[in-house]
Amino acid sequence: MGQTITQKILARVAEREHVGPGENHAVRPDYMIAYDFPGYTDRFFRQMEEDFGMTQVAEPDRYVLFVDHMLTNNDAREAEVHKVTRDWAHKNGVHFHENEGIGHQVAAELGYARPGTFLIHFDGHISSLGAFGALGMGVRRDLLEGWVTGGIHLDVPASTRFHLTGGFAPGVESRDLIHQIISDIGADGVAFQVMEYTGPGAESMPLGHRQSLCGMAMFAGGVSAIFNPDEMSLEYSRGVTDRDLGPLYSDPDAVYTARHDYDLDQLSPQVVLPGSARSSHTVPVGDVAGQSINRAFIGSCASGRIEDIRAAAEILEGKKVASGIELNVVPTSKRIYDQAESEGLLTVLRDAGAQVVDSSCDFCFGYAKPLAAGESCVSTGVLNISGRMGSPDSEIYMGSASTVAASALAGRLTDPREAVQ
Repeated sequence: MGQTITQKILARVAEREHVGPGENHAVRPDYMIAYDFPGYTDRFFRQMEEDFGMTQVAEPDRYVLFVDHMLTNNDAREAEVHKVTRDWAHKNGVHFHENEGIGHQVAAELGYARPGTFLIHFDGHISSLGAFGALGMGVRRDLLEGWVTGGIHLDVPASTRFHLTGGFAPGVESRDLIHQIISDIGADGVAFQVMEYTGPGAESMPLGHRQSLCGMAMFAGGVSAIFNPDEMSLEYSRGVTDRDLGPLYSDPDAVYTARHDYDLDQLSPQVVLPGSARSSHTVPVGDVAGQSINRAFIGSCASGRIEDIRAAAEILEGKKVASGIELNVVPTSKRIYDQAESEGLLTVLRDAGAQVVDSSCDFCFGYAKPLAAGESCVSTGVLNISGRMGSPDSEIYMGSASTVAASALAGRLTDPREAVQ
């Protein structure tokens, strides 16, 4: 019986020839990743020393730390959080990255997400690295086990296959696809499974769109998402690492829990309505077109990549955002910021009235410029639960970068296909 790419990756790190869904195995992740945040990494550092007597990790090359939250207020609390992480990283000699961008993106840029690798994090959005044929999983309760012992015990997940044909029409993006999928299968439609994307539609999809698609797997109940490596992702990986690549691929006779077929040509722009804890309350943007907004945000680990910035610039070039609208654009990493600057895209956005901000997670979780009561925002962030971006009495609509840009231009929720025609 054939294996999925997920089974093959987990078999490798379990040092077995074959693993099956539902089996529990001890595995050794290639990388154990975290970002500093109060109550997470600072607690890990303390527990490792006080509860387990660890004053030095044995294999520092397998640990990766990012500073990508709490970067915008420049206060004493921020400074202390980052100092604790910085000091621990330097003491232990682990990989440490500060002011380079959102870690889930920077991990790809620095070559950690080589095809065939297995990476764990306490944040499930690490699944975005599946765009490169790597398996990233959020293991919030078990990450400390990995940090202390170098491995975790893991139930092998089954996989559901999403076979994609066609291509995105102008104004339609992978965020529309994932919201459509969640609307169709429900917020637990792939509970404890991996979403595997295949087919010509998957192979033609830009890497940034793949990352957005994989990064939202948790909102369909998935533990991760993945694409089989192809020349596009392999070329990227060869450009960011000189380590040997070990791509793995699903067998033709691999067994899946279910298969869903999507024709990308048939997709339309989607919007997730406010208050949906797991992004499951989704409607075509046309159903709510005309709803007024006063804030707009393009960024987060599920957006803000070069493809998103290009799409927004195409809509906004030579125009101005509507009066009374605040549009904040946060490129996902410093590299993407610099690339967008060199392509002239950020100049287009600034001329249109957007505020372009250095990369961080701070807008997405309401730390930077929090929404006030009564405000309404359209966002490419990852969550729109009450209070996610500020006041619990504000509203958050979620959509693609194209939808956000078109809505900022009009001052109300707008189908982006109207702006790109």
